[in-house]
Amino acid sequence: MEPRTRVYICCSPHRRTGTTTTARLLTDFFVFNGRNFTGFDTDPHERDYGARFPQGVTVVDAEKVQGQVAIFDRLLVHDETPKIVDLSHRYYNGFWETIDQIGFMDEARALLIEPIALFHLDANRASLAAAQALAGRWPDLNMVAVTNKGAAPLGKDAHEILAQFPSPRRVVIGALDPSTRAYFEASDFSMTRFLQTPPSDMSIVIRIGLRAWVAPIFTQFRTIAEDVPFGLGKSKGLMEMGVAALLASNPLRQGR
Repeated sequence: MEPRTRVYICCSPHRRTGTTTTARLLTDFFVFNGRNFTGFDTDPHERDYGARFPQGVTVVDAEKVQGQVAIFDRLLVHDETPKIVDLSHRYYNGFWETIDQIGFMDEARALLIEPIALFHLDANRASLAAAQALAGRWPDLNMVAVTNKGAAPLGKDAHEILAQFPSPRRVVIGALDPSTRAYFEASDFSMTRFLQTPPSDMSIVIRIGLRAWVAPIFTQFRTIAEDVPFGLGKSKGLMEMGVAALLASNPLRQGR
C-alpha cells in the first residue's frame, strides 16, 4: 500500500461537544509516539488548541479568504505528516461548503491524502442529520463517531443514534471526575509531559485517574492511525504497557 497523509477533522455543528479535547489528545498521541504533526485551530476567538501547541498549530480565521488559503493549501500537501484540524462550530458549514466548492476530496484522493472526519455526536438529532448529510455528499469519506461522555453524553437514545451513524467506527472519550478534569483543563497542563514525567507534587489519585482515562483513548486512536481492526492489538509507547500495566506501575512509590 502506498503511504498516505491523513487529515483528521475534529468536527461538530454544535459547540461544547469535545472537538478541542479530541484534537489535543490526538496531538499528544502522535507526539508521545515520536511523530510530527501539523495542527490547525480554526477559532481565533477561543484558541485553546493553538495556545497549547504554539509551535505546531496554526491559528487561522477560516471565515476569511486568507485563512482558507492558509489551511487548505497545507492540507493538500502529501508529506505523510498527520494533519489535525480543530474545526470550530462557527465555521462548520463554511468549511464543508469550501471543501465542496474547491473539489478538495477529488484533489486529496489524487494526492494520496485521506481525510478522516472525527464527527462528535451529541443528543441533538440535528447532529446525526449533519453526519448523514456528509456521508450522503461524500460516500467514500472516512467517518468516525466520537462520543465525549463528559462534554456531550448521548443520553437514553445513545444506541439508536449510534446505530444510524453512517460508519461503524467509534471513539469513546470517557468522563473525568471534577478534580481530574480541572487538572486536565488547566492552561499549563500537557498530557505528553505528564506521561513522560508526572509532576512530583501531583496527587496519586489524579495521576492514576489520568493514566486510566487516556490509555483506552490512545488505543482507539491507534486503530484509526494504523488501520488496525478495532479491538485488536496495542499501540506503541504508552499503549504497549496497556491499562493494567499503567495502573500497576507503582504510582504510590512515584508519589513519595
